Amino acid sequence: MTTTLENPSTPFSAEQARANDADRINEIAQFNAGELSTIHEMVNNADTLFTWDYSKGARPKLEKLYEKAKRSQWNAETDLDWSIEVDPTNILLPVENVPPTIEDLSGPGSPVRKWQDDDWAKFNTEVVAWRLSQFLHGEQGALVCTGKIVETVPWIDAKYYAATQVVDEARHVEVFGKYLNEKIGNTYPINPHLRLLLDDIIEDSRWDMTYLGMQIMVEGLALAAFGFMRNLTAEPLLKQLLRYVMADEARHVAFGVISLQEFYQELTAAEIRERQVFAYEAALRMRDRFLAQEVWERLGVPSKQMVEIFLALPMEKLTFQQLLFSRIVPNCRKLGLLDAADGWLRDRFTELGVIEFEHLEDTSEDYETYAAMENSQELEETASQSQQ
Repeated sequence: MTTTLENPSTPFSAEQARANDADRINEIAQFNAGELSTIHEMVNNADTLFTWDYSKGARPKLEKLYEKAKRSQWNAETDLDWSIEVDPTNILLPVENVPPTIEDLSGPGSPVRKWQDDDWAKFNTEVVAWRLSQFLHGEQGALVCTGKIVETVPWIDAKYYAATQVVDEARHVEVFGKYLNEKIGNTYPINPHLRLLLDDIIEDSRWDMTYLGMQIMVEGLALAAFGFMRNLTAEPLLKQLLRYVMADEARHVAFGVISLQEFYQELTAAEIRERQVFAYEAALRMRDRFLAQEVWERLGVPSKQMVEIFLALPMEKLTFQQLLFSRIVPNCRKLGLLDAADGWLRDRFTELGVIEFEHLEDTSEDYETYAAMENSQELEETASQSQQ
């Protein structure tokens, strides 16, 4: 993985300083500068694994997940009402009381301290386009990575399930792309922090790192992010779209937890430490991704100054970042990564201010909750709204 963490035993203060170094974050933000190509070429270092053992059901939890996935396919063209008119300036509900508030971001010395209501309205509209764009790019990353899992995982039950996820991810790319192009009319390129993370995941030759990077970290974050945005919108098409996608994503994260739980029991302490470092660096990439540097730059605001403001805020002021880790930390605990190797990852997550989430429900069975809601009154009401 591309990282400056040369010594995993780096003192907490030094590593914490690196994590919160605005210069480091700003340097990465320039990664895409000047790139115009629509094709990004990567070298896949992984081995392709065939298995001649076709015995279905050797891993009952994966078989159960596979059967659920087959029953839960939906059609983006026919199950969503694309005739709904969408106002791109009125997608998010008022969030004046959701920190960080305008007051948190526009204190003395802030480059947005003189912004008026119209400026903040423009910012919110751009944030919607930016966030949905990153969802789109992340879903393509998941599409590629899950294809890699089909190719590299040695178990037939995992290959079966991963194949259903490839279909899911293609559908997610389709719906986010269509919503952005037809309803929003405004897109952003892939965030550099996200792009580097996807590069790291693809470049690693070990199949379980694809699981850890994509199924646990990226998909875990996505599940939380989709839920957060769904709660902040009353727009019926987006609300229903996100609900369908979330039902898929819950299965995807469960796929990672179920598979890695078994595999990690066979690893040495040194191998577990490598996974801890990988998970931590992925967590940093994802936290930095949501600093929205591209939005600030598009609006003519120095992004480094805004990054410094965000990094100076206490974690309780960063509602969105908190929610992102509410899925990741419990899953790392479930996999035994928090406390292995003298609790190295626990210390890192403590420094990031997210260890408090460790005892929330992990997502190994979370998909059952979403499955139970698929035909609930909530979905029926959403569908009814979309007809009006």
